[in-house]
Amino acid sequence: MRVLTVGVFALAGLIFFTSFNTAKGTNIRTDASLLKLSDLIQERSHKNGGLDESNGSLRRDVEALAERDDGSTRAEDDKLAALENRAGTQKLKGDAITVTLDDAPPNATAKLPGYPEPQPDYLVIHQQDLQAVVNALWQGGAKGVKVMDQRLISTSAVRCVGNTLILQGRVYSPPYKIQAIGDPGKLKQSLADSKAIQNYMVYVNVYGLGWNVADDSTVTLPGYSGTVDLHYAKPVE
Repeated sequence: MRVLTVGVFALAGLIFFTSFNTAKGTNIRTDASLLKLSDLIQERSHKNGGLDESNGSLRRDVEALAERDDGSTRAEDDKLAALENRAGTQKLKGDAITVTLDDAPPNATAKLPGYPEPQPDYLVIHQQDLQAVVNALWQGGAKGVKVMDQRLISTSAVRCVGNTLILQGRVYSPPYKIQAIGDPGKLKQSLADSKAIQNYMVYVNVYGLGWNVADDSTVTLPGYSGTVDLHYAKPVE
């Protein structure tokens, strides 16, 4: 028994020495095993993107099966197609504009007299800036809106954490591109009339936040391919 005890302590000592020699005084778990939070977010965002594509493929398969003779009338099929278009689940083609927002240069200074030197908060795109553009485009009669590479639907939420956009489970960094199909003149006028965007333009002119509105030729927006399930809180039983 005494020999066995000595052997256990000797083995433990060898393990501790090997661990210390490998670590060289550093924390092995922290330095080698712990992923940065940003890396984890990007990994999950990439995974969600793949799941969206898979879900979209399955949805197309289901729609193809549904197109077979199911006993529905032409009027019922037309009504369903109209609902799908309004829901944003089908591709949409038409004239469009693209709005691009971007952070200001990190070394930006006030370009006009009477304004204070910028705080870091002044130089980045915020959630309300993106929401203001999306809301103005809808108000201007947009038939469909795409933010980055995702089509918006009625349950889409444009949210920012820090200076990154989180949209439908995926993460994006600036510059942010928002594309809308509709009457280009009405869309641009609605942007110009928005009080929130007028306030944003002050920061564009003073501190150099990015802003660009461009006319597009005829484009095709993708149909929304993500989940449409609603998640909500439930009382504890």
